[in-house]
Amino acid sequence: MLNWAKQFNIFCFLDNNSYCHDAPAFECILAAGCKRSLLFESGKTFASLKEFYETSPGWLFGHLGYGLKNEIEKLSSRHTDFIDFGTGFFFEPEIVVELKNNQLFISSEYETAAKIFEAISLESAEIMCQDIAVPNIQSSVSKEDYIHAINQLQQHIRRGDCYEINFCQQFFSNDVELDPLYTYSQLVTFSPNPFAALYKLNGKYCICASPERYLKKTGQTILSQPIKGTSKRNLEDSKEDEANKNYLRSNNKERSENVMVVDLVRNDLSRICKEGSVYVEELFGLYSFPQVHQMISSIKGELSDNLHWTDAIKATFPMGSMTGAPKKRVMELIDEYENTARGLFSGSIGYINPAGDFDFNVVIRSIFYDAQKRNLSFSAGGGITFNSIAEDEYKESLLKAAAILKVLGTA
Repeated sequence: MLNWAKQFNIFCFLDNNSYCHDAPAFECILAAGCKRSLLFESGKTFASLKEFYETSPGWLFGHLGYGLKNEIEKLSSRHTDFIDFGTGFFFEPEIVVELKNNQLFISSEYETAAKIFEAISLESAEIMCQDIAVPNIQSSVSKEDYIHAINQLQQHIRRGDCYEINFCQQFFSNDVELDPLYTYSQLVTFSPNPFAALYKLNGKYCICASPERYLKKTGQTILSQPIKGTSKRNLEDSKEDEANKNYLRSNNKERSENVMVVDLVRNDLSRICKEGSVYVEELFGLYSFPQVHQMISSIKGELSDNLHWTDAIKATFPMGSMTGAPKKRVMELIDEYENTARGLFSGSIGYINPAGDFDFNVVIRSIFYDAQKRNLSFSAGGGITFNSIAEDEYKESLLKAAAILKVLGTA
């Protein structure tokens, strides 16, 4: 299916990699071709998005960039994006291919389902194997400067400027020759995750193996599932692996991070949900992925009847797990202490269906690639609190980047 999709300038492939603990809407879905599109413009993003959808309610796929924060709050960004996807973009696809309950559904106004299925069937079922060896991957910041920045951020915490802040480093390389389809297949082989995506936007690619949901709407129910708390896996030693999981369960620092982001999400949802409807469905849930154990909490609420689905995004973006608390102040500090723009990293990729329901991921554990400029980047980091140990936070950022480094052929 992806071999067939690569002919299109724009496509979005979403795959839950067989994770099914929350009754997913589909196993995977592909949106290909562009019937109409909306590129976000400064000053009228959410009004334009609402109008774009209401003009012809149907499937929309696309992304929200981290820079959208400047539309929501009175903020600015000092840095330019290394790989620029724009603040946000949505498109109505020409073709939607959906795998659900082991059945394939194909919809299009331009061709019959039978002919589309035939065209897909004629493509190879295998993605051609290639050697991947990306040279000269560099970090935007040295280890010493990364640790120094964490120490400075902890001074802000001591002064009461914030309680928790997400701090990241960017890795990048130039003059890279990369096959996005094969790279995606390798990434989800090493690190299959429930919110994986392969997103192509006019020669730019997001190759994503995200474990995290940002926001989901089903009917009037809103669900957010922030991740805060990470420990490494050891698949060769079950006792050590279980000990690492128990560490995550009992560690005060990890639990305090999780509680803080849960409180932030509850506050965000309370702005757009019916009074008394916001509640924590699960606190400190422990979930194991191939690379790491993660602590995930689930918060739900009922969207107020007078609000549009775009209001839910405006009230909650960017997601608290990638900012910190209080949200506006930590976004100012992120811009001050990180020396690169986040771009699509810390943003979201997802869909809105014809009923106005949606599901969006958190763009983490992702490779960004510009095929024309031959530039590549990815980012990793973690939440900094009063109890953080800077050296450990640096190691955690590398742990989160490990699967990507492995895929790119870099130790």
